[in-house]
Amino acid sequence: MKKSMLAIALSGALVAGTAAQAETLETEQQKLSYSLGLILGERIQADVDELDIEAFTRGVEAVYAGETPLLDQQQIAEVMQAFQSRKMEEQRQAMAKLAQDNLDKGQAYMAENGKKDGVETTESGLQYEVLEAGSGASPTAEDTVKVHYRGNLIDGTEFDSSYARNEPVSFPLNGVIPGWTEGLQLMKEGGKSRLVIPAELAYGPGGMGNAIGPNETLVFEVELLEVNPSDGKE
Repeated sequence: MKKSMLAIALSGALVAGTAAQAETLETEQQKLSYSLGLILGERIQADVDELDIEAFTRGVEAVYAGETPLLDQQQIAEVMQAFQSRKMEEQRQAMAKLAQDNLDKGQAYMAENGKKDGVETTESGLQYEVLEAGSGASPTAEDTVKVHYRGNLIDGTEFDSSYARNEPVSFPLNGVIPGWTEGLQLMKEGGKSRLVIPAELAYGPGGMGNAIGPNETLVFEVELLEVNPSDGKE
């Protein structure tokens, strides 16, 4: 992405030596004004890739000089609305591209993973591999389970781990993502499995916060420590 004029200006200011800055900024008013310029510049740069420094300066000068602005309030509102619409469309397109890229990568990963010995693929598309066979009961969707787990993206990035917290978790099996609800019912208490969960059985195009992007395929190693039957289960 091409650097904005503001970015170049700020970069030059930031890399200048402390001594040079001290010579240029002699008064408290100069230091305050410079600091405000840096703060405002950083905020603007987060949303505006390119900025016409000359026009920007003219706008600031008009305010402080009490001059009649070149644009009235309605024109300013129209300009800002058009800018925000462009930014939203750019973000939408970027998110759509990321979602498709993640979907394609996930499908390719699962196609290869499905060829490995010991990997089973269910009708829904979930892939599971028994790492350690359990000997206890298998849960139903209505049961509460206690597990240890580690969650990774297909590139190996770990986004969550009960092992790291050194604390297993308990939850109703029907209250989690569909891939977990299905996958843990294939396990027996005391067992350990590797689940590869396609996006449609995980968090889908919405992802989850900053940890899981749109249409991410997820990989979990899960130990089923305990099954607590729901009330009324025989």
